[in-house]
Amino acid sequence: MNTALPFHLCLAGPTASGKTAAALAIAQQRPCEIISVDSALVFRGMDIGTAKPSAEELAAVPHHLIDIRDPLNAYSAAEFVRDAQTLIADIAARGKLPLLVGGTMLYFKALFDGIDDMPAANPEVRAALDAEAAEKGWPAMHAELAQVDPITAARLAPADSQRIQRALEVYRISGLPLSHFHAAGAAIKTEAAGAYSTGARALISLEPTDRAWLHARIAQRFDAMLAQGFMNEVQALRARGDLHLDLPSVRCVGYRQAWEALDGLWPMAELRDKGVFATRQLAKRQITWLRSMPQRQVVAADAPDALAQVLMLVDSVLAKRSAP
Repeated sequence: MNTALPFHLCLAGPTASGKTAAALAIAQQRPCEIISVDSALVFRGMDIGTAKPSAEELAAVPHHLIDIRDPLNAYSAAEFVRDAQTLIADIAARGKLPLLVGGTMLYFKALFDGIDDMPAANPEVRAALDAEAAEKGWPAMHAELAQVDPITAARLAPADSQRIQRALEVYRISGLPLSHFHAAGAAIKTEAAGAYSTGARALISLEPTDRAWLHARIAQRFDAMLAQGFMNEVQALRARGDLHLDLPSVRCVGYRQAWEALDGLWPMAELRDKGVFATRQLAKRQITWLRSMPQRQVVAADAPDALAQVLMLVDSVLAKRSAP
């Protein structure tokens, strides 16, 4: 249970806000181990496009939940919660500070608030759904979902293959609609959120005051990725022959746009602009998630002394915990 977890420090923020540098600065001053809270860093062979920490950065402090999945295999929020809870306990038992760092807000929310106890993924059911969709099309699958789970179908677009597949999978495995699990878990989540906010964690959020600052950093990062060989990385993934656009790994921001460009859906010359725009949209969603977390302590990511502010805040949080 979340309430039984030892104290842990969380560092969140939108993409390109400086989380990696801040985490390494904290690690230089405190004995800690980093738990990645990033749905893209879990995938092996996806290094440039995910801005994965360098070999030197990974060697500087122990990191967890990086390179733990082949891109063919999904990694769910439920799996993250299970793995993160185990790691938090293990790291604390070693006398170190568990430091959770990342921008996948769904993972943070699932850890903080609990998660619905719904059926796990079933490869056979998913394969059957994929075969049906190949024959009928995803809009027809969406119409089928509307018959068994109108609440979920109403919030999904007819072409949202990934979520339609998951909703139908849950129904076929359990005989119950996805909306049933969401409703049943609401009371549990409310209770977990109240109990979990008693001091077991602190959340520091790096958020820019000037959106133009973040947009410039996003563009610089995407240009750097292209210069470092991002397209070669995507080509290597495509050459495997078993990956496709319906997989969570390939749908990661940047990879999806590159994949679609290579499929000829638009001119390659438009890739840079589409990748930058998609990353900006991701950052906007991340900031929206963060603003729904009132327990966070905000540091202006674009402040000249942002790193110093983070370190001072960490010192303050830990000092309060150690005070009699």
